[in-house]
Amino acid sequence: MAKNRFRFNSKTLEFEKVLVTAKERLFKFLSHLITGIVFAAVVIFLAYNFLESPKEKMQYREIENLRHNYKVLNDRLDQLQMVISDLQERDDNIYRVIFEAEPIPGSVRKAGIGGTDRYASLSGFLNSEIMISTTRRVDEITRQLYIQSKSFDEVFEMAKNKEKLLAALPAIQPISNRDLRRIGSYFGYRTDPFYKIEKFHEGIDFSAPIGTEIYATGDGVVTNVERGGVGYGNQIVVDHGFSYETLYAHLSKFNVRKGQKVKRGEVIGYVGNTGKSTSPHLHYEVRRNGKPVNPIHYFYNDITPEEYDQLIEWSSRPGQTMD
Repeated sequence: MAKNRFRFNSKTLEFEKVLVTAKERLFKFLSHLITGIVFAAVVIFLAYNFLESPKEKMQYREIENLRHNYKVLNDRLDQLQMVISDLQERDDNIYRVIFEAEPIPGSVRKAGIGGTDRYASLSGFLNSEIMISTTRRVDEITRQLYIQSKSFDEVFEMAKNKEKLLAALPAIQPISNRDLRRIGSYFGYRTDPFYKIEKFHEGIDFSAPIGTEIYATGDGVVTNVERGGVGYGNQIVVDHGFSYETLYAHLSKFNVRKGQKVKRGEVIGYVGNTGKSTSPHLHYEVRRNGKPVNPIHYFYNDITPEEYDQLIEWSSRPGQTMD
């Protein structure tokens, strides 16, 4: 029951009962209601912006824990990348060198993962950057491991074929040249005897009498036996496998046919003076992956280290080709 309110009348010196109208009561109720709502809004605002609920505190701890775990994961990825880099270095500069294989290009090893939307599902979060960068690193390392695994598979196959590789390498001189005096022109830029200009000589010229025996410098298959009156004249090409090929030009006679298998040291033809030639000689080339390389670097089996050094010194001198 509501208490009655009284007011003192100074004129009559009596207390008079105050009558509250319905309008006044409504106004009072609304004022209290509005005040309560404003107070509640202020409290909620302060609590939402400056106070953390137990649930929020737990979530913040989980986020910090995840950030720490991502940091630990990235540290471990750094260590893993160092191990992979060491494997790649050994693979390119030791294992593949031993087996005469080209190193894997860095562009292939470091190739990225395609697709602009590959990490779209990780976008839109407060910590998207660290999640995306870590996931990308995992993908890159996974790809490098895959490429390295394939490389080791290739090296393993080359190791199994090492004996065949050693037999196939063009490792002897194509004619008997014990005193090393039969090399008339070396690999590199030399003066052309016909045009008197500097031209790149893609092989070595061995001077010898017509009819001198020519030997296959490594095991292989004869892929070309060609007769010609210009250029290289009569010539033989032997495919040794393992990306190696040898060419023998200016021959007088052949001792093999196309498709025939030959062994290192087998007589395949005879020195001549056919084609573009100034005197009887053999023009000899070694090609690797289709490109000419210096044959001197492959004379493993029939010269000493001292003789090799002597050939390198002689080959640095200017000279003229014989074809």
